[in-house]
Order: sequence, then C-alpha cells, then structure tokens
Amino acid sequence: MSFVAILMGSESDGDTMAKAEAALKEFGVEVETNVISAHRKPETLTKYVKDADARGCGVYICGAGMAAALPGVVAAQTSRPVIGVPIAQANAVGGGLDSLLSIVQMPPRVPVATVAVNGAQNAGLLAVQILATGDEALAKKYADFKRKLAE
Repeated sequence: MSFVAILMGSESDGDTMAKAEAALKEFGVEVETNVISAHRKPETLTKYVKDADARGCGVYICGAGMAAALPGVVAAQTSRPVIGVPIAQANAVGGGLDSLLSIVQMPPRVPVATVAVNGAQNAGLLAVQILATGDEALAKKYADFKRKLAE
C-alpha cells in the first residue's frame, strides 16, 4: 500500500492537521507528516515531493492558512492527487475564507480537491477513499466504516 504525505506550511497548523493523520491511521494507512512552507522553503518542498513520489506516495494532504499556496505548489509538481485543507488562523480574513479561496481557485489543469476550512478529518477520509480504489482490503474497511456510521 502506498502512503499519504501530510504537509503543512507552519507548525501552528499541527493541531488541525493531526485530525487527518488520525483518520488515516484509523484505517492503517501509512502517513508521513512534515512542515514545509511553500514560501519559506520552496527548494525543500520540491525535493520532498520528488522523493515522496519516487517512494510511492499515493496522495498528498496539504494544510495551509492565509495565502495557502502549499496545495497548489505541490499539485504543480506531482501527478498524484492533492487534497487542500484551508486553515483559519487568528489573523485570517473571514474565518479562513482567504485560505479557502486560495486553494479552491486553482487554475485550469492543476486540480486540488478542497475540503472545508479546518476540515482535515474529511481530508484524511477522502485520501482513504482514493487509495481504496486500488486496494480491496482498504475498500472493505471503508465500507464497514460507512455501514457503522449509518447504524
């Protein structure tokens, strides 16, 4: 099974992004979590994405606040699915609307799936669904999870 790379632009995003990691681990999905700013460390980010792709990363989950460039920069460098998590920060415009619009308004041909502001748990679950398309055991775990939700 491939792994999911969780990236965030700042350590202050950690509490929010931990919810994505918890959701993935609930299904036994391997996770790598790193803080790499698209603005402060662009070369480090590029190197990480190339390396993660080569090692079998299946999905990237990128959390970022304010200008929220991280998901788009990652999407520009990989053919793997990227899920963006807009993060509301203390000085955010409209409770995270700035981040949401930065992530959801990607240019044509550079897709980034986007979840709700601070919606890291759903990002983790979406990553599980994506990986489950090629993994029958994971698909069964997810189907069981959905059944239990309904009950």
